[in-house]
Amino acid sequence: MSLRPRAVVVHRRSEYDDLIGRHGTHGQAEFYLAQRGRDIAEVQQRHYALAAAMSQVSAGLPLQWRRVEVERDELDRFVFGPEDVVIAVGQDGLVANVAKYLTGQPVVGVNPEPQWNPGILAPHAPDAVTGVLSSLARGAASTEDRTMVEAVTDDGQELRALNELFIGHPTHQSARYVIQAEGREERHSSSGILAGTGTGATGWLRSSWQERRSELALPQPTSPELCWFVREAWPSPATGATFTEGIVPDAGSLVVAVESDRLVCFGDGIEADSMSLSWGQRLTVRRSSYRLRLVR
Repeated sequence: MSLRPRAVVVHRRSEYDDLIGRHGTHGQAEFYLAQRGRDIAEVQQRHYALAAAMSQVSAGLPLQWRRVEVERDELDRFVFGPEDVVIAVGQDGLVANVAKYLTGQPVVGVNPEPQWNPGILAPHAPDAVTGVLSSLARGAASTEDRTMVEAVTDDGQELRALNELFIGHPTHQSARYVIQAEGREERHSSSGILAGTGTGATGWLRSSWQERRSELALPQPTSPELCWFVREAWPSPATGATFTEGIVPDAGSLVVAVESDRLVCFGDGIEADSMSLSWGQRLTVRRSSYRLRLVR
């Protein structure tokens, strides 16, 4: 007998919650923000918007479904099941945060603050959840499979991301490595490498693309290609700066041979969840076999 669907509602603590946790009282938090030219009323307003959205989502879940709430900081310790439907209530980045832990479960992104968040990955209003889940249960919901990127080390470590991976030094010193792709290779001393998807090409990757005035055609969110950019490569007698961007085709890869004492690789800006890379290790970046199944 198959299990009933489980609604996994993912959210993150509000800035107001963090402030109260750090300063102890509302008054102390208000004083702290006032010293920095900020009004706590704005922070409270956003806190109430998130709380209202969470309440609406909870009320809109099917009564016969099982349900559980998970904070973003708990994701690396939470076990998702194949019958789960994930409802991410928050900014687009929250959808990216949860995507790396999934294996094809549908994700409903809910935007609690449309006046603040663009809602690219979280397009649904809180009061639309009932209808979206009903359509999903009937098999009538529209879904979009978005490409993900993964990094695999030669000792078996793996890391996935929806937007991009960063490979570089943890303290932002120069990272030394040999990069290999497209039948070419070059030794670099740089501020690190960004490699990611068409979804990531609307964020950090796009910033690198614009800054260098690149003519590279960025991939689309659903296309299998990846793109990569080297940040501030330094030309010297031992290192080059001519092979610093490219496209990784489907079934292709980007290989980084580490020549530094310690580098890290993390995804979607979450530095706390990273892989450590030592001298002589090889890191392979490629399209992941997993994709984000986003309910549109």
